[in-house]
Amino acid sequence: MINYIWSGMILISVFFAALNGRMAQLSEAVFTGCNQSVQICLTIAGAMCLWGGLMRIADKAGLTGAIGKVLGPFIRFLFPGLDPKGPAARAISMNISANLLGLGNAATPFGLEAMKHLQKENPLQTTASNHMVTFVVLNSASLQIIPTTIAVLRARHGSKSPMDIMPAVWIASLSALVVGITLALILNHHKAKLKNEKNGDALQAAAGKA
Repeated sequence: MINYIWSGMILISVFFAALNGRMAQLSEAVFTGCNQSVQICLTIAGAMCLWGGLMRIADKAGLTGAIGKVLGPFIRFLFPGLDPKGPAARAISMNISANLLGLGNAATPFGLEAMKHLQKENPLQTTASNHMVTFVVLNSASLQIIPTTIAVLRARHGSKSPMDIMPAVWIASLSALVVGITLALILNHHKAKLKNEKNGDALQAAAGKA
């Protein structure tokens, strides 16, 4: 789907540029955008390497276990029945830690690892489990204490105080997290309730036939 969206945007841009006689400006914008994207990637790569390396060191040094203990009650509340010392909980803990530091790209590998382990525990392989749904919401609407990526971009574009957005980031990310998790828990509970009612009706029907 994303390929069709990008292709449509490109075709629309070319069409209107040709219609308004601004093909030269379009060509200039394309090359300028390519150069800027490479520069931004290199700028972000430095911060990602720094924090990603620190997180790997923390993992090798055994700090992962400490982080897991701190986040243990939170994970047990959101993921009831999940082994708090298992590989899925460990990956979830590291994913949360990376997101807290504003490292969305660094959090992605841990997120994929967590989903892989959650899928192994999923009784219905073709349908996302409640744990998987909750984790997707947790990863998408994550709380950021240090907005590293945004701060790097602001510094790259000349901001003298790239971290002055921290209070706004805290409020926005915490609000999104609370709303997202609340809705996920409510819908998961509703789903479980409907499943139990359906199973009850099936048992009653079977008993009636018997």
